[in-house]
Formats: sequence, structure tokens, C-alpha cells
Amino acid sequence: MSLKLGVFLPNGQNGYIISENAPQYEPTFEHCLAIAQEAETIGLDFVLSMIKYHGFGGKTGYWDGCLDSVALATGIAALTSRIDVFATVPVLGIPPVIAARQLATFDEIAKGRGGVNLVTGWNRPEYEPMGLWPGDKYYERRYDYAAEYVQILRGLWRDGRVTFKGEFFDIDDATCFPSSGRELPIVTAGQSTKGQVYTAHYGDYNFVFGDRDLLPTITKPMLEEAEKVGRTVRTYALFTIIAAETDEEALAKTEYIVSGQDTVALQNVAGSAALDPQTGGTSAHFVQGLTAPAEEGNLTFMSFPVIHGSYESVAEQIATLQRDTGVAGVLMTFVDYVPDIKVFGERVLPLIHEKLAALATV
Repeated sequence: MSLKLGVFLPNGQNGYIISENAPQYEPTFEHCLAIAQEAETIGLDFVLSMIKYHGFGGKTGYWDGCLDSVALATGIAALTSRIDVFATVPVLGIPPVIAARQLATFDEIAKGRGGVNLVTGWNRPEYEPMGLWPGDKYYERRYDYAAEYVQILRGLWRDGRVTFKGEFFDIDDATCFPSSGRELPIVTAGQSTKGQVYTAHYGDYNFVFGDRDLLPTITKPMLEEAEKVGRTVRTYALFTIIAAETDEEALAKTEYIVSGQDTVALQNVAGSAALDPQTGGTSAHFVQGLTAPAEEGNLTFMSFPVIHGSYESVAEQIATLQRDTGVAGVLMTFVDYVPDIKVFGERVLPLIHEKLAALATV
């Protein structure tokens, strides 16, 4: 029984915690590289960075600064040797032919360790100021747009050239030489029903928000849809990890962070998300996160459910996720990344391996 573990790099200001009671920092390459190298050192499987073009302000300036994901991933790939590296590309921001070439170059530098997270763009206030918002009909059509985008990417990576005529793109013998020589693995975030269907047909990994009870309702239908079309797609769940010597210490740290939440930034996130008419998706999860417990995905933690507890407890919670929910991996965030990942490697990861080995014999 294998469970892939990775780190969500904090390349946006203050990472994934919207609170004054958490580390405050502008993103830097040095910080993200140190995180990736520590993750590689302890034996984690991958790192992934996101992209955000317009932050949410508040006292913490949440995500007001953000490093470009493809450039960041390329730099990290050049200075690591084993860990997989995923960049994020916004389908509204970069034409697919340009993105294919950027990613092929990135994957060459990564020596075949590259992957891409494609974001369809749920956040109108992010893209509208740049003149990139195609109109509110896009809310309903974004997965159709992304499906054509993926086909163009894969054609260029596979063959080095592509002609494609669809509803959204008209490509006439575009080229990408040298091609990557392989189709890079594609990550999506298919939380809604439409997103799950899109992921089953076009993604390789589905990164989703959900606690232990919610995850099976997302994982199972997506797997069933993928099986219908003869594809293998794996679901990875996002969690914030807060581990300490005791359960009480970890809970106190979690509650302290929530008590310092940046209410203005939280309202800005929820307000943007509320513009999305789709139900059951990432946007809806953000809105629900305003009142959700931390364990279910409070918006203070960007609606990522928090796994908190003693080192033993955290290891148990992570190790049993695959058995209980059907996920194939976990994308983790931390409070203070480098020291927290180091402790995770020393105190939690060995216990996870022990527990996974025991589960495999049952």
C-alpha cells in the first residue's frame, strides 16, 4: 500500500494561513527552495506551487505577493535531483501553445520530474483587472475550455506539433520543438460534479479539499467515471499538518491561529468565491469554510482541513486516509515550513511508514 506525500509550496504571501497568529512573510525563491530541498531530504514525493495574480489584502496582505509558478518550479527543479516538481499554469493567462513550450523546457531541466497543475480560474476579481476574464458564462464553460487546452498541450508534447479546431481554440500547425518526449502528468482540482467529470477524462491527479467524511463522496464518483473511459486518475487530498508532542499542544496551536484570523482577508476570499454559481466545488468550499471547524476546513487555513495532534496521532490519521477515503496521496501545508517539515521527517514520517506497512498486511 503506497501513499504519496507532497508539500504545497508557500509561493503566495503568508502561505495558506489567513491569520495574524502565524508567520508573516513575503514569498522568496530561497524559502521555497529550502522547503523543497528539506522535503527531498526526508523522502517526500513531490512539491507543488500555485499561482495568484491578485491577492486578498487585509491586515496580513494575504497573497498580495506571489512568485510565478513556472519560473519557480524550474529553479527548484534545477537544484533538486529526486523529488517531483509541479508548476501551476492558469488556462486563462497563458495560451496553450506557449504553455506547452514553457513546460517542455521546465521538464527538460527537471530531467523528467516535471508536472503541471492546470487551474481553470474560478476567481473573476483575479482575472478581470488584467482584461482576461471572458465573461460570466465562463463559470459554466470553464471545464470545456480546459478540455481543449489539455488536448493541445498533450498533442504538442507527444508529437511536437498540433492542428486543433474547437469551440475555443483554432490552432493551425503549431509546433513545440524540442518536445518534452512525454506527456507531463496533469493535476486538476475537480471538486464539483463537472470538475470530477473533467478530471476523469483529462487529468492524471485530482487535488481536492475534504475531510475524512467528505473525501469518499468526491473520490468514488471520479474513479468510477475514469474507469468508464479507461483511464487511471488518482485523488490527492489537501491537509494542513499541525503536529506536536501532545494532542493538547497541537490543538492549542490550531486554536491560537484561528483566534488571530484576518477577517477582512477572509471576507475577500469568500466574497470572490461567492460569485461562482457552481455548487459543490472549490468556491463553495471556501464560503462554507467561514464557519467550518478546523478539522473540516476552516477558511483560516484556506479551507484545508487540519490534521492536528501528537506525532503518533498525526501519523495514524495520515496513514489511514487511503484505507478510509480512497485517496492516493496527500498534499500538505505547514505553519512554519522548514522546521515543521524537518520535525515531520524525524517524528511523524517513520511512524507513517510503520503504520502503512502494518495496514498492508491486514
